[in-house]
Amino acid sequence: MSPASRPASAADLAGQRVQVRYIRHGEVRARVSTIGADGDRAFVLVAGIGVASNYYENLAPGLGEFGPVHALDLPGFAGVPYPKRPMSIQRYAAVVGTVIDELGLADPVLVGHSMGTQVVAELASQRPELSTLVLIGPVTNPRERSLPKLAFRFLESSTHEPFRVAMLAVGAYLLCGFRWFSAVLPRMMRYRIEDVLPRIQAHTLVIRGEHDSLVPRSWLREMAGLLPRASTWEIEGAAHSVMYDHAKGVAELCVDHAREPFDTRSAEGAGQDLAADAADAADAAAGKLVQVADEEARNRKVRVTPRLVAQVLRSRWNEFFASAANRPRAIAEAKTEHFQAQVEAFRGAGAEPDGAGAESGAESGAEAGGGSQAEERGSQDRA
Repeated sequence: MSPASRPASAADLAGQRVQVRYIRHGEVRARVSTIGADGDRAFVLVAGIGVASNYYENLAPGLGEFGPVHALDLPGFAGVPYPKRPMSIQRYAAVVGTVIDELGLADPVLVGHSMGTQVVAELASQRPELSTLVLIGPVTNPRERSLPKLAFRFLESSTHEPFRVAMLAVGAYLLCGFRWFSAVLPRMMRYRIEDVLPRIQAHTLVIRGEHDSLVPRSWLREMAGLLPRASTWEIEGAAHSVMYDHAKGVAELCVDHAREPFDTRSAEGAGQDLAADAADAADAAAGKLVQVADEEARNRKVRVTPRLVAQVLRSRWNEFFASAANRPRAIAEAKTEHFQAQVEAFRGAGAEPDGAGAESGAESGAEAGGGSQAEERGSQDRA
């Protein structure tokens, strides 16, 4: 294994700080939170409607194998100033394009979650030079493009989400505000991602959680048929925010896909890092839905202390108010404090077996990515 693809460890991450900056696109700005600096290929993470980049706090540390990881807060979300008028998905995509250009990123891996999948899909359809795309919980299912159905599916999926995700959502929605959320929601619902997918030339990894009612299996299979190059996976036990409690499995899929897209491998070699047998490997290569077991994808459990709990709560509180006041230095300090608590919680677990200690919720992103972990992954059942 080359140094560029070496698994990330808690020791690697311990000294890192989170950098926060604003990048302007016309009259609006996006906030960019960055972990890592070395390497020539970055990940760019785009969150869903109303929520903040900290939805990726578990996933981001596991993605930095090829370069830095940039998590975006789009205009109007997470305390970023509101634009003068509601923004379309196309305009949000243009903002992400400007971020990529201003940061000088060469062919970054684009990752979107929920509405973020619409944004990155739109951008990828406009930029054929982008070679790698990841869609997590892609919306909106064209058969349920109405507010009552969408609300029902969201609530149905939410019953399977961890409590920590609910707390993240509450803080994010407070920062976003009902007025801006309700202004963007109709544009998300009207966006026909199914018309965009056939124009995407990037190798596309599509991931859903088993209990994600917003993204049924039938919709993923339809997407696989529309995308020129697709690999579709389901994480057992997860819901719509699959990249939070199951960051370990999602990060492994993302990193292996960035290293060598599953859909371009032969039936003999496809997905051997993640698939247990030749049949699963061939399915991954063909874009068929393959299931990853819950115990192999879920975050590792760690040992935490009252001091670390207090540090996490303090940093989260400080980040909320710093975001509301648009103070990038204070946001960076709060995010760094939170990140360091994550790393310390993971390191504190030492060699404890799985199940020992308490789950910190943001801890295991430090181990989540780190490339293929075939020896740690059990057999996977085709869905």
